[in-house]
Amino acid sequence: MATLKKTNYRYRKYKTGKNNSKNKEIKGKTQENTKRKSSVRGGIPYKVIPLGGLKEIGKNCTLVECQDEILIIDCGFAFPEYEMFGIDVVIPDFTYLIENSHKVKGLIITHGHEDHIGGIPYLLKEINVPVYASPLAMGLIEHKLEEHGLTCERHTIRSGDVFKVGSFKVEAIQTNHSIADSMAFSVKFPGGHIVHTGDFKIDYSPLDGKVIDLNRLSQLGDEGVDLLLCDSTNVMREGYTPSEAVVRKSIDEIFDNTDRRIIIATFASNVHRIKYFVEASIKHNRRIAISGRSMENVFELAKKLGYLDDIHESAFVKAGEIKDIADRNLTIITTGTQGEPMSALTRMAYDNHKSVKLKKNDVVVFSSSPIPGNEKVISQIVNQLYEKNVKVVLASSMDVHVSGHASSEELKLIHTLLRPKFFMPVHGEYRHLAEHSKLAQSLGQPLGHIFLLSNGDALQLEGSMAHIIREYTSGEDVMVDGYGIGDVGSSVLKDRKNLSQSGLVTIAIALDTATGSLMAVPEMRTVGFVYELEHQDLLDEALNIVYNSIGKSIDAGALDEASLKKTIKSDMKSFIYRKTKRSPVIIPIILYV
Repeated sequence: MATLKKTNYRYRKYKTGKNNSKNKEIKGKTQENTKRKSSVRGGIPYKVIPLGGLKEIGKNCTLVECQDEILIIDCGFAFPEYEMFGIDVVIPDFTYLIENSHKVKGLIITHGHEDHIGGIPYLLKEINVPVYASPLAMGLIEHKLEEHGLTCERHTIRSGDVFKVGSFKVEAIQTNHSIADSMAFSVKFPGGHIVHTGDFKIDYSPLDGKVIDLNRLSQLGDEGVDLLLCDSTNVMREGYTPSEAVVRKSIDEIFDNTDRRIIIATFASNVHRIKYFVEASIKHNRRIAISGRSMENVFELAKKLGYLDDIHESAFVKAGEIKDIADRNLTIITTGTQGEPMSALTRMAYDNHKSVKLKKNDVVVFSSSPIPGNEKVISQIVNQLYEKNVKVVLASSMDVHVSGHASSEELKLIHTLLRPKFFMPVHGEYRHLAEHSKLAQSLGQPLGHIFLLSNGDALQLEGSMAHIIREYTSGEDVMVDGYGIGDVGSSVLKDRKNLSQSGLVTIAIALDTATGSLMAVPEMRTVGFVYELEHQDLLDEALNIVYNSIGKSIDAGALDEASLKKTIKSDMKSFIYRKTKRSPVIIPIILYV
């Protein structure tokens, strides 16, 4: 099997207030607490440590640690929040794993979405860990590793498989989600038995025909589950999440009533839904064009893995050749459901796509729902499409999308089948975790057996006892900016925010090294602050402030670079805010001649 390639990568992490000495102190207390006796499973203590996925959507990563062995469940990233200027993605803080790399036995993956696999390359650049994943998830992971120039020991698993990772006996259980090959995990080990649902819903008529294995979950409940970690995303939605069959019916209706081009935007990873779009197109004598890099990559992977075996190549046409296809005979499947700036659909909306030019009365279908925070961007794209006089079909007006997450009644069924001794809600913002805690309590789970953690906390369990260790390790966000990993912190983001809102002012000053006198008139330049030609009076006043600051420094005998910069920056900041109510970034540059 392949081993991890060495790299020159250096991991740097920005901390925001976690206290290492405090962590050490808490760990000491933990060792004392584990001495208590338990009549269940030999009283062997273990910990569950979430590094991501709690009180947020994304970067899911959970550790199970028992007897000097660690099993990792998922390793995803999150997309940056609106004010994380320039940040590409956000990953978990891997410090604890790096410090305990000798304990790590493996990484098991519930499914292939980015918020569950996107952090893997960044982890593998730090520690060598075997990865266990389904065929589709593994294919997506291998593509990521290729992009990063990495390799690792890989094990492809399927639902129903039972395998050992160190002392952990792992069983993969069939579930339903918005991506193929999604699984829950039963993890048995000397300390206890944990079930992690992954992202799931209960779909009795999934497009691939593989129904969630409720029978096996019921059997696990009979065997005894010590701790349940369960998806909380849709806990606030009452009832049941609709089946994918609903989407199939709506898509059929669109095809039946349309003789124009149909452009469908969906998540590239939703292979079974994409396959149905292809089948519906063939049924209606349409050729299919695939547009968007990620869509093309996943489509090729799906063909390689056999998901599209029964579809002939003649059904497809290259995007560059669609001009020769009649509108009524063409379907375009594309990326861009979240309004991504460089996605294929966004480029179509703004006439920047090299192959697809939108036509009046084209039908554009958003087979998706907005990820929280993307609503405004998507609305802009929709408005742009309306200006093109195309017909836009959204999930809010027609059932062209259903969620991949379980609603409240489905969650109740899972709790009832598994009957866990302890419960820890995962995968959700704080409101989701809190509501899921209430749901479990309504089903008879004792309040003292429900644990709501934050990233970096640890849930210590030993037989029939459990308690939370707050801030056991760092649960901070690590921000990826280009090749920089963790070297952008709150102060840098604050400067970027100020630059975006108020601009930049630079002040270059040349001083005589011997006398401290000015060698030339200070030079002031602004970027994104004011238009210099129209605000010369303001800049002249600002220049006088610079002269006064230099004079004040000379009188105080503080002409060293640090003191002079501090004085100029402080005086200019006060002046500019008083005059404009703005706070641009101010950079004094001192040259000694």
